[in-house]
Amino acid sequence: MNRLWREVRGNPLLWLLAFVPIVIAAEHAHASGTILFVLAVLAIVPLAALLSHATESVAARTGDTIGGLLNATLGNLTELVIALTALAAGQHMLVKASIAGAIVCNTLFMLGGSFLLGGLKYHTQTFNAANARLMAGQLFLATIALLLPSVVARVDNDPAGSVTQSLSLYLAFILAMTYALGLLFSLRTHPEFFGSAATHAGDGHAPWPMGLALATLAVVTVLVALVSEIFVASVEDAAKAMGMTDAFVGFVVVALVGGAAEMTSAFSGARKNRLDLSVGIALGSSVQIALFVAPVLVMASYFVGPAPMTLEFWPGAIAMMLFATLTASLVSNGGRSAWFTGTLALVVYLTFATTLYVLPPR
Repeated sequence: MNRLWREVRGNPLLWLLAFVPIVIAAEHAHASGTILFVLAVLAIVPLAALLSHATESVAARTGDTIGGLLNATLGNLTELVIALTALAAGQHMLVKASIAGAIVCNTLFMLGGSFLLGGLKYHTQTFNAANARLMAGQLFLATIALLLPSVVARVDNDPAGSVTQSLSLYLAFILAMTYALGLLFSLRTHPEFFGSAATHAGDGHAPWPMGLALATLAVVTVLVALVSEIFVASVEDAAKAMGMTDAFVGFVVVALVGGAAEMTSAFSGARKNRLDLSVGIALGSSVQIALFVAPVLVMASYFVGPAPMTLEFWPGAIAMMLFATLTASLVSNGGRSAWFTGTLALVVYLTFATTLYVLPPR
């Protein structure tokens, strides 16, 4: 605990942790949506930095593959909690927007940002192409599975949409099973395929003890979940005040802030030439959302929400997820990256974000 306190005192960025109790108190005082939005962003930034440091300490002992998986899991736990809350309120469109937005953001912005930031420090970087290809393949499979209910819904003559509901439930089980088999393959039966491609030097800072790192991960994840709920509740009012459309908020703003903790870890890993960790977080998080979080939400909707949720997405969301997956496959297929490789992925994401920003609100 003393080591954690010294870390907070020595890092000015972590002084922003003071905004965590402030935003919670402001939420109970019924502050305006814009104020809560700004306070929530200021509170999430230091929490993301703490989560990044704790994850790197765990990865230093377990390896980048497991470290990336752990970071993706904890980061997506926050989004899962937020999605379950929205599911209970029957806000299926918000849930689907958060799923699609998180997949596109992680696949393009997080991966591209990691390549760019790492490439600005190192001439070229290498990573395990086999691991990247496996995750890109899983993501492509998930995109196909998410496309089918949208196609079936166009020809489903049942007013209740029972065919689409049944198909979504079956696909949810298939996707969850695929994710479990992927973990078995990469962590148990063929772990030798997925080691780090490059050795990296330490940054001069000794990793935290495992107990402190795991305790920090647990506490910070809970705090991020609390602050993220406040952020999501306030973002609609703030968006109206700032002139942002609902599509832009759901796909861009919520996805960027919700994934702040994962992005901090991914960008930090890339700057330390630990690109396998960055790729594992970026693509691993997208795979986990598509193959695990989305199916869990479909299954949970039969018990939590007022009505079952389907995997039917609107055409624009499907197109962006598909193009994001293809882009990630192209830029990560060779196992080498440079700063311009990351720029290409970021430009695709910027194209999507610009389109959503100029769209008129419905």
